[in-house]
Amino acid sequence: MLKTTIIGASGYTGAELALMVHKHSKLTLTGLYVSANSVDAGKDISQLHGKLAGQLSHIVEALNDVVSVAEQCDVVFLATAHEVSHDLAPIFLEHGCQVFDLSGAFRVQQDGFYSEFYGFEHQHAAWLDQAEYGLAEWNSEGIKQSALIAVPGCYPTASQLAIKPLLAQQLIDTQQWPVINATSGVSGAGRKASMTNSFCEVSLQPYGVFNHRHQPEIANHLGTQVIFTPHLGNFKRGILATITMKLAPGVSESQVDAAFNQAYQDKPAVRLLADALPKLHNVENTPFCDIGWKVQGEHIIVVSAIDNLLKGASSQAMQCLNIHYGFPELSALV
Repeated sequence: MLKTTIIGASGYTGAELALMVHKHSKLTLTGLYVSANSVDAGKDISQLHGKLAGQLSHIVEALNDVVSVAEQCDVVFLATAHEVSHDLAPIFLEHGCQVFDLSGAFRVQQDGFYSEFYGFEHQHAAWLDQAEYGLAEWNSEGIKQSALIAVPGCYPTASQLAIKPLLAQQLIDTQQWPVINATSGVSGAGRKASMTNSFCEVSLQPYGVFNHRHQPEIANHLGTQVIFTPHLGNFKRGILATITMKLAPGVSESQVDAAFNQAYQDKPAVRLLADALPKLHNVENTPFCDIGWKVQGEHIIVVSAIDNLLKGASSQAMQCLNIHYGFPELSALV
């Protein structure tokens, strides 16, 4: 049994991970931690997240001694802020722990990226170089080998899964940048109350236009520029991404169909919809990404839907763990 610890356990993704670890036949939950000054320290996880009542009881502790925690676990999930993961991951790695980081701290190897988009200078270039980007369906070989998995953001996951099969087969005219319009539920803003995620204040609206940090993450890992516009929706969870692209000259609908089927024929967390377009309620509380598409003339519209807290965060992290250790890919997820 792999001794497994979650840092940032009181948030939405931390709670989802705690239940997954509890359900996993090869893992044992050894610790749930929050920052030393968190008001959640000392409370039971089921008290903080009522849906866990009757399923999981475990006290959430303050993280006061990182080294001691690192010495007592094999695996750590970091469901923490970017700067916090940046500081914690190297400590756990130096003590031989397998790290799955759900923040953006190790996702992009690009000069100046963190100072421009995250507001801090990255201090761990060697670990950044060794980190594997945890887009499970596309980077499984690297995920199997790396000690540090940088789990992708929710918008990048939904977007890349929809675009990569076409890029891989060179079916897209990238001179016309793919246009991604994506809408997320407010749980993506986190559990801490603010005007941003107050139900009475939420109204469908775009945000981060031309400057959202997920745009360069998407572009970097696709290897092509995109136009990305996120929207905040007045619902709790889920992401729906609608992506418009220009096909390369002469590309047929049958080639598009073949590209998607070839890419995902043996990928259990992706469901291809042959005659329909995705709906959010079909992916809520599931680890799946649903993908559908329509071709007309020289253009294609691809729609993908995920649960932002699951396939966009915690279940993808667990999927990466399963790949890394050779467990069935959807262990503890279905």
